[in-house]
Amino acid sequence: QVQLVESGGGLVQAGGSLRLSCTASGGTFSSYTMGWFRQAPGKEREFVATISWSMILTYYLDSVKGRFTISRDNAKNTVYLQMNSLKPEDTAIYYCAADSHITWLSQILTRPEKYTYWGQGTQVTVSS
Repeated sequence: QVQLVESGGGLVQAGGSLRLSCTASGGTFSSYTMGWFRQAPGKEREFVATISWSMILTYYLDSVKGRFTISRDNAKNTVYLQMNSLKPEDTAIYYCAADSHITWLSQILTRPEKYTYWGQGTQVTVSS
C-alpha cells in the first residue's frame, strides 16, 4: 500500500511562488506515474501536472504551462510542484496522486479516477 504525504502549501501573494512536495512510502516509487491535482471550493478535482516514472515525460494543464514545473527525485521518493507567478485562481487544495499502470495519453492522465493512490492534500491560497 502506497502512502503519499504532501507538504509546502501556504498563503502567498499573487505573483509569488511556492514549492509543493509529495513523499511516498510503502511502494516502489520509481515505477509510478505521479500527478498533481487541485480542488477549489465548489469545484471538481482538476488535473494540474503529471510526470512519468522515467522523468522523461511531463504533461500540464494549459493554464499552468510556463508557470508550474513538476519534477521528481526517485532516490528520495518525492515529487515536486514548483509554482511560480501564482494567481488567485490557483487557490485550491493540491493533491498528489500515483499509479503504476496508467497509460500515457492525455485523456487518461488527466482523469482523477485513473490514479490509485492519493495524498491528503495541502492548501494553497493566493491573495490578490
